[in-house]
Amino acid sequence: MYLLYEEGGDIKIATVQSASGAGDAESWQATSLSGKKIKLKAKEVWLRFEKPEAQAVMDEASALSKEIDLQFLWDCAPEEEFGLVDVSKEYFGDQVAISQQVSLAIALQSAPVFFRRKGRGRFQRAPLEQLQAGLAALERKQKELDQQAVWQQELVAGAFPEALKAQAKQLLFSPDKNASAYKALITACTETGESPAQLMIRCGAIGSPLDYHQGMFLKAHFPSGAAHNANHVVDTSAYDAVVAQLPLAEVSAFSIDDSGTTEIDDALSVTALSAGAHRIGVHIAAPGLFISRDDPLDQLARNRMSTVYFPGDKITMLPNSVIAQFSLDEGKSCPALSIYVDIDTQGQILEGSLQMRAELVPIAANLRLENLEDKISEASLQDDSSDYPYRKELAILWGAAKYLHAQRQEQRIANGLRAEQLGVIDPNALARDFHFQIKEVNGVERVEISPRQRGSILDTIVAEWMIYCNSASGRLLAEHGLPALFRTQKGWGPLRTRMQTTPGPHEGLGLDYYAWSTSPLRRYSDLVNQWQLIALAKHGVAAKMVAPFPPRDANLMGIAADFESCYQAYGEYQDRLEKYWCLRSLTQDGEPIKLFVRHLKEGMSRVELIPLHLPIPELATHPRMTRAEVSIADVDLLQLSAGVRVLQIELPEKPAESLAEVPDDASAT
Repeated sequence: MYLLYEEGGDIKIATVQSASGAGDAESWQATSLSGKKIKLKAKEVWLRFEKPEAQAVMDEASALSKEIDLQFLWDCAPEEEFGLVDVSKEYFGDQVAISQQVSLAIALQSAPVFFRRKGRGRFQRAPLEQLQAGLAALERKQKELDQQAVWQQELVAGAFPEALKAQAKQLLFSPDKNASAYKALITACTETGESPAQLMIRCGAIGSPLDYHQGMFLKAHFPSGAAHNANHVVDTSAYDAVVAQLPLAEVSAFSIDDSGTTEIDDALSVTALSAGAHRIGVHIAAPGLFISRDDPLDQLARNRMSTVYFPGDKITMLPNSVIAQFSLDEGKSCPALSIYVDIDTQGQILEGSLQMRAELVPIAANLRLENLEDKISEASLQDDSSDYPYRKELAILWGAAKYLHAQRQEQRIANGLRAEQLGVIDPNALARDFHFQIKEVNGVERVEISPRQRGSILDTIVAEWMIYCNSASGRLLAEHGLPALFRTQKGWGPLRTRMQTTPGPHEGLGLDYYAWSTSPLRRYSDLVNQWQLIALAKHGVAAKMVAPFPPRDANLMGIAADFESCYQAYGEYQDRLEKYWCLRSLTQDGEPIKLFVRHLKEGMSRVELIPLHLPIPELATHPRMTRAEVSIADVDLLQLSAGVRVLQIELPEKPAESLAEVPDDASAT
């Protein structure tokens, strides 16, 4: 005997092996068509029959079920609840065959739009209104499936559907996964074996892998777009009122930056004192005098946390109009927060000479590294015939910078770290600074990557005085009990360097206190610290009473965590795009690529002339800085990967120590 039953929504037939009980309590041990042994009770069985054979019935019923006219079946069915046998006779007649009954069971079970399930083998036809609504929904669904199939075919063929072009970026970066467009894209990708990004680039919907990398970043961090709102400005009358109250500094300040810097937020000055001493001024742009906590510009800056830098462009924290208002540009007298310190004839800082005040600072010049760096040396700084500007001031700053550096190295040694050498350590070392210049040539973007060694005299002057300014700021805040965003480094591990709201040492820099404060136009941490410093400059010991962030302010702790996370993400994006352009530089000429790399650690190596890191397992067992010639192939600009084959390996000529990395934060002053 065979039994018809339902399991998991599907109609099935089983062959009885044995029976027990009687009437409603009857049950059977049976075997399904798949060979599975099951137990069925009387209430679970729709039909019982002796012949034909079960598999033959199921095969014929499956074919017949596709021919059943569901609308006619609905018309034949009674208004009240009915069973399978009853409606079978209405539809097929009194001589209905077993295979026909089974086909009807399959049709009824799979047509919830027409019939409601009321129990095993029992149904009731849907009300007319619900049937009409359901049929309309089915028609819409079928049209969507047909449209999805058309889109899928176009995508596979390499043509992006015209109707989807307006939503191409949304489809890739923030899709509605229930939409037909996304389903068509994913189905096409499954068919072609491509990722969505690969397929959309092939179809021309996304211009290049660069568009993909940029789009993913913007989706995560600037979902509403990176452009600034034109309404985000500093009120002119309020600006003029604050400026009118600021004293004019009796200095002639100058900045030192590369030519690509537009947010000039720090400058230096040197003023002669009696007996050969000098007063050094570190002047920091002061948007904190005009931007208040929780005002629209603050909310904007807090949302962005930092300017985002990457090859070829940047996304500024503040609008360009606001930056232009506060940037320490040549020929302007600019609002600034100044730190002054006196040095003796040897360049050592005189104890107790530290001063801080808000003022207007005349900016006499914006010096550019590219125009001066090659001219400046120990000898030229002492040569009165040297023809570059601010020679005497730079010589004084250089002498003091050497003392500042030496003091930090003493503390590093006390911390158990190795002292850093001053200047360019090793001319053969791997360069760590690079300038990416992206140009369009005959409609195609090309990149030029120029290395630049750190450690020049100008580098050291700027770095040491900015480090001193951050250190002095941290000390002033700590001594007056003002909370701030302190940059600390202690011990080892992933959280070795971090932001915190209480003072702590920065062991890598050899400092007891360190609080970023020299870049308030570019980093939100520096703007927050500037607010606290302004309160200190204006109110002294009463600063805690009026500072924007009082002690134990929970909001400040949240800012510290948010800044850390955001700053890291921006750095990773910069690294990602630098890797993209490095790989582009290897492929843009279309020639076979052979170059030299240096092994760093654990099979990771770096190309000598560009900041490109590549995994090369063959070098994993070799000493650090082992040099190897390799060939590059199979560059993938989406995955940012490349195939590397080692051609020959050389032993390192220099000890690893001469090529050691600088401590964290040394270049982020």
